[in-house]
Amino acid sequence: MEENGEFASLNMKNFWLHKTVLITGYEGFLGSNLTKRLLDLNASIIGLDIKVNRRQTILGAPDYRKIKVIRGSVADFGLLERIFRQNDIGIVFHLAAEAIVGKCNNNPLVTFNTNIKGTWNVLEACRGSRNKIRSIVTASSDKAYGACDILPYKENCALAGNHPYDASKSCSDLISQTYAHTYGLPVNVTRCGNIYGPGDFNFSRIIPDALRSLGKNKEFLIRSDGNFVRDYIYIEDVVNGYVLLAEKSKLLGLSGEAFNFSTNHPVTVIELLNKINKICLKNGRLKYRILNQARYEIKKQYLSSEKARKVLGWHPEYSLEEGLHKTADWYLRKSH
Repeated sequence: MEENGEFASLNMKNFWLHKTVLITGYEGFLGSNLTKRLLDLNASIIGLDIKVNRRQTILGAPDYRKIKVIRGSVADFGLLERIFRQNDIGIVFHLAAEAIVGKCNNNPLVTFNTNIKGTWNVLEACRGSRNKIRSIVTASSDKAYGACDILPYKENCALAGNHPYDASKSCSDLISQTYAHTYGLPVNVTRCGNIYGPGDFNFSRIIPDALRSLGKNKEFLIRSDGNFVRDYIYIEDVVNGYVLLAEKSKLLGLSGEAFNFSTNHPVTVIELLNKINKICLKNGRLKYRILNQARYEIKKQYLSSEKARKVLGWHPEYSLEEGLHKTADWYLRKSH
């Protein structure tokens, strides 16, 4: 699946110029970072989200002036049909989801409605405009793989989520592949480790919560026993992966394929917090307490990104230490 480098460079130079791109969940952490990148590449963005013009966002007034903002839910199929009928959409990034695991456990019906029904709604609306669409990228998760004795996860591993969020991602992942293989839609699936970086305002996630606790000199509470193992991948590396996948999917004939994005360097929670303490030494030391109360969470999960590296030519540009440096600087500036 390798491509000629010179041809690829010429072909992709103006790939995004004036292309109309629909981003569902554009106001979220990944969505807002991806939106900013595509605006820089001169794409025309249609942003769909249930909450728009959020107070906490990395999107500024100049960004919003360039975005066609639509407030609504991916669970509303009629709305999606109108969006596609009224706009000449060529690329779709489907990111909208209930993404906080605790909330998903407490509200499984909302989770399934948004994450599963929302996915088939987006893809069915795409099917009605199939001749115009060049690429569709849907966001799955490492949690779609479920608990597995053989690690790291590879793209050919079975999907086996056991809890509401995990299962919703397994289902939406399979539905995405169904629309590729049955209806010929140019769909790809992404599965990422724990994404971190500037613009994440969901403080139930470990890195923003730890940095906020450090900035406020508060004790940080660890839900698990501290030995849970995860991948952590910097937001810019994930955005790079999404952009590359959309650019190269048609060129390389990748429809229906899934791609893991990770650094291939998993760490425990305690190791992560020790790195944060080392990086943020001048800001004091993060004090933490282990609760050991985590429920419905997988002890060890991490990914192999070899396929993305080989097929897409993608690689993470930031080590965990480098990404944490940039992230810590951003959050600690915000806290003052």
